[in-house]
Amino acid sequence: MIKKLLGALALSLTCTLAFAEGGAHLDRAPDRITDLSALQNGAKLFVNYCLNCHSASSMRYNKLMDLGLTEDDIKKNLLFSRDKVGDLMTISMTHEDAKKWFGAAPPDLSVIARAKNSNFGPSGVDYIYTYLRSFYRDTTKKTGWDNTVFPSVAMPNVLWEMEGPRSYTRVQVHEVADDKGAEHWERTTTVYDDAGFATVKNEKLADYTGEASETGRFDSADAKSFSRFESNVADLSNFLGWMAEPGQLARKQIGVWVMLFLFLFMFVAIRMNHAYWKHVR
Repeated sequence: MIKKLLGALALSLTCTLAFAEGGAHLDRAPDRITDLSALQNGAKLFVNYCLNCHSASSMRYNKLMDLGLTEDDIKKNLLFSRDKVGDLMTISMTHEDAKKWFGAAPPDLSVIARAKNSNFGPSGVDYIYTYLRSFYRDTTKKTGWDNTVFPSVAMPNVLWEMEGPRSYTRVQVHEVADDKGAEHWERTTTVYDDAGFATVKNEKLADYTGEASETGRFDSADAKSFSRFESNVADLSNFLGWMAEPGQLARKQIGVWVMLFLFLFMFVAIRMNHAYWKHVR
């Protein structure tokens, strides 16, 4: 039994590490899970930008009162339809229509942050934070957008106005064959401008001894607007992290007291053990 448990643990660790190494690099999201003003802003962004296509069918509007919002705040600022405060955060679009319009139904975001968690790596909040900051225009895609974290994603960049114009440069080093079949190394630099048009430059690398690689770089035209955009994305990502487990703050607080009790109980138990067996030893 113990061997089976150890084997399952080793397999879980191996799969987790393989996932972490094989995916795109994820940036660390600012930790604002205890900042109520940031979570309130994230809730506002979620309702305005995400709830049109994505549902949160495991969350009710009145649960947002845990973030310090009143019922009137929710009615005035977060309810734009006939939904009531006690209703679930659903959308009117059906799965059939979503598949017809987008090719795939947008996923429910109730627990997306937990679904994107890795055991020994970046959190789901880190994934969302990086994903929402990794869009770039590409005129060859159906939506006019692509993403470095999720290539060929069907979702367009809904925050593009907030983000401001920026370009993306991708540099690939790879082996290619010429007309005679001889292979050589080549560096391909592709620049996508803020309108999504690509400029490609190929450069032959003589005496290259390295390995194949791919790097990317974003360049923003307005650093101040992009800084505000990143802050809003951090708020939205942390809100999705909170929504995935609204009771996590209370759980962590209770956990601290439980650990303190266990350490105190362990100390008392050790002292009692010494006192009970001192005459025997």
